[in-house]
Amino acid sequence: MNDNAGYTTHLNALLDRWSAGDQLALDELISHSQSRLQRMASRMLADKPHVGRWSQTGDVLQNALVRLHRSLKDVKPESKRAFNGLAAQQIRRELCDMARNLYGPLGIGRHHKTEAGQASMDQNGRPQNEAVAPATDSIDSFEMTEFHESVDRLAEEEKEVFELIFYQGMSQVEAAGLLCVSERTIKRRFRAAKLSLNTLLKPD
Repeated sequence: MNDNAGYTTHLNALLDRWSAGDQLALDELISHSQSRLQRMASRMLADKPHVGRWSQTGDVLQNALVRLHRSLKDVKPESKRAFNGLAAQQIRRELCDMARNLYGPLGIGRHHKTEAGQASMDQNGRPQNEAVAPATDSIDSFEMTEFHESVDRLAEEEKEVFELIFYQGMSQVEAAGLLCVSERTIKRRFRAAKLSLNTLLKPD
C-alpha cells in the first residue's frame, strides 16, 4: 500500500468513527491531516513573499487547524472528498483573513517598510525581509484576497477540482481517482477553473 492509499484508508476510518459519534476521532482527524495542511500553507506562502515575510508556515497552519477543528464540530464529512473540500475552505479563509489583518488600515504590513541593511539574512546570505513599498504590498494583498474569494464563485465542479489541485496539492491523477472521473476530465475542469478565475479577476 502506497503512502497516499494508506492516508486515504486511515482518513476514511476516522471519518466513519467521527460520523458515528466517536469524540476521540476528531483530534485524530486533525492530527492525521496536519502534514498535508502544512504543505499547503508552505506552498501558498512561497507564492506570496510579501505576506510570507510577516507570517510563518506554522502560524498559518495553527490557525487553519483551529478553523478546521471548529468546523468539524458542526459538519461531519462522510468522505475524503467532502473532508478535502472543507479543509480547502478553511485554509482559503485563513489566507484571506491573514491578508486583511496584515494590510488593512491598521495592519503592520501596510505601514512598515524594512530599511536597507536591517533585514535578517537567510542561510545563503540573502535578505529574508526585503524592503518593499507599502503600496506594492497592498496591491499584492488585495490581489491575493480577491483571488481566494473568487474561488468560491466558481461552478461547483470547477471549484472542487481547483481546490484539490491548488490547495490540497493533489496531482491530476490523484484528483481523478478521488472524484472517479478520467484524468482528461480533470484537466478540462482545471483549465476551465483557471479561465473562469481569470475572467472574475479581470472582468474587462
